Amino acid sequence: MTPERLRLSVIIAAFNEAATLERVVERVRAVSLPIEIIVVNDGSSDGTTEVIDRLLQAGRIDVAVHHDRNRGKGAAIRTGIARASGDVIVAQDADLEYDPQEFSRLLGPIALGKADAVLGSRFLGGDRRVLYFWHSVGNRFLTLLSNMLSNLNLTDMETGYKMVLAPLMKSLVLTADRFGYEPEMVARLAQARARVWEIGISYSGRTYAEGKKIGWRDGMAAIWHILRFNLFPPS
Repeated sequence: MTPERLRLSVIIAAFNEAATLERVVERVRAVSLPIEIIVVNDGSSDGTTEVIDRLLQAGRIDVAVHHDRNRGKGAAIRTGIARASGDVIVAQDADLEYDPQEFSRLLGPIALGKADAVLGSRFLGGDRRVLYFWHSVGNRFLTLLSNMLSNLNLTDMETGYKMVLAPLMKSLVLTADRFGYEPEMVARLAQARARVWEIGISYSGRTYAEGKKIGWRDGMAAIWHILRFNLFPPS
């Protein structure tokens, strides 16, 4: 099977991303694949709601869901998963850090029947913007800790690109509301004994002045999430 024969559901969780959301949607629409775009507005207050409604009316997105308050990235992605109707599901950040043109490459191992899930690694040689040293150290430490507990050998546990077969994605028990979604997803894939691949991707990270939201508190919380989700799997 080729990637072009799989329908991809792309979930965009948006919180105060009015400045970049439309450009992200157009980048996703430019990908030469059958794509369903689901945008979940996670309680935005900056005009994101109006942007989403306009894009829905124009037919640029397929499904729009509005949370009445900010519930977190993980909660927004769960909402999107429940509404997804494609063969494969992936989350796309509503900023401009990840390039949707990588979708075809990520779909490759799934289309060939080799993988149940494919993660896009920012540390496997793809083009990337040079930013914060300590962020990269933190990412590698969290990945190491996750690998020790999940017995996987990932290079980028925290990547935003986790592409998963829809039946498997919908079967996973996901509970994290904020950025704990990333380590929880990896733990659940390992516990499901999924066939996981990694492919190097490009990455254009943002500075805090440009709107980056994740901070050191989220990094500390990630340690707890890694321990909790790996040591105490769902019954």
